[in-house]
Amino acid sequence: MLGENILRLRKEANLSQEALGDIIGVTRQTISNWELEETAPNPEQLKLLSKAFNVSADDLLNNDIQNIIVKKVSDTEIVVNAIMKVLKVIGIAFVAFVIIIAIAELVIVLTASVPSL
Repeated sequence: MLGENILRLRKEANLSQEALGDIIGVTRQTISNWELEETAPNPEQLKLLSKAFNVSADDLLNNDIQNIIVKKVSDTEIVVNAIMKVLKVIGIAFVAFVIIIAIAELVIVLTASVPSL
């Protein structure tokens, strides 16, 4: 996650939240909020962070993007599985309906062809 990446990179650079804030032009509390993922840096602040840590903005965001993709795929699989279950039930119900109609037609035909007493 982005906050974890900022925290890790800040510690690797031996910077306090206040020192990083001075470099980026934000308060120590803002850095804390980013690291705790209560808020996120804007695109300009992301550029400044990537420059301060000597990494690309993509590297800062990489885990977030991967997590979002994994979650979207997982959510999609859940929806597809639910739809497949519903379609299976509908298919079974349709086949049962056709069988019942066929039996009813057969009974009607057989009843009509039997002479009455």
